[in-house]
Amino acid sequence: MADGTALEDADIGEKADRAVVRDALGVGVAVGLSGFAFGVTSAGSGLTLLQTCTLSLLVFTGASQFALVGALAAGGGPFTAAAGAFFLGVRNAFYGLRLSQLLALPRAVRPVAAQWVIDETAAVALAQPTRRAARLGFVVTGLSLYLLWNLTTLLGAMGAEAIGDTDAWGLDAAGPAVFLALLAPTLKTGTERAVAGLAVLLGLGLLPVLPAGVPVLLAARAVPAVLLTDGRRRRGEQEDAR
Repeated sequence: MADGTALEDADIGEKADRAVVRDALGVGVAVGLSGFAFGVTSAGSGLTLLQTCTLSLLVFTGASQFALVGALAAGGGPFTAAAGAFFLGVRNAFYGLRLSQLLALPRAVRPVAAQWVIDETAAVALAQPTRRAARLGFVVTGLSLYLLWNLTTLLGAMGAEAIGDTDAWGLDAAGPAVFLALLAPTLKTGTERAVAGLAVLLGLGLLPVLPAGVPVLLAARAVPAVLLTDGRRRRGEQEDAR
């Protein structure tokens, strides 16, 4: 009887693991293919094949990479472009704080795991019910996404060099389109949508009058502005309720 229960538990565990691997691979493949768009966009902004591939290998956070090459393509300076990419990448540090507690990885592997702390790996890991499943989801998502993202970055950059002027093909819009496609599903609350909307207005409104890259940095002011307004509204509702 005990043997039958153990076998049943093992079967349930295997099915759960397969489900985690399936979901993690789905995320890794779906997002990893976007590396092609980054490779094209980066090459179109003037970066060499080596620079483009190095960005994906070492930076490995899609939104920051697109922000960097987008600012460079618009004529922004390297420091301004890097600053915008940095601010977008700061969110990964907060993911890391949460994941360090959830995954509880050995100290020896934490520096390697830190390279994979991004939106997708955090989402898959945090969605799991157990630490074992979270670790499995994190590793499978991180590994598949890292390998595919870098491979498609290489193919995209090589393809862009082969076809010549990316603007003539309309491929300069690939980066922003992919960025919006990744961002839109995450805007679930009214506050998040308000922040995004105000950031778009600030960025587009300031673009004609400020150097390239600077409007992106100033668009970040949408966050405190919306949160301040939202806080005042809630306090007013609480006072009215009293």
